[in-house]
Amino acid sequence: MANLFKNYTSASVGTGATTTYTVPSSTTAIMMGCNLANRTGSQIAVDVQVAGVYLVKGAPIPANSALGVLDGKIILEAADTVVVTSDTASSADVIVSVLEQT
Repeated sequence: MANLFKNYTSASVGTGATTTYTVPSSTTAIMMGCNLANRTGSQIAVDVQVAGVYLVKGAPIPANSALGVLDGKIILEAADTVVVTSDTASSADVIVSVLEQT
């Protein structure tokens, strides 16, 4: 069984749901981090969904600031997704850090 640490990113996430990460087939992943950065000069609110369930909903991020939304680890199975949405167009950068086990 191979273990690989990886980062997945999405830049300028806006009001449309953006899939930042999808667990590959025949893989289990441990999500170890999920960081969001506000690219704008105004406060934004973000949603993060994992496997269709909200990890955070409407979480505020002040202007030119960042938020780590994960406290602990989350186990993901094949085809699970991490989806991010902001209330403001092109406003958030996302980094999802995982350990993939194949």
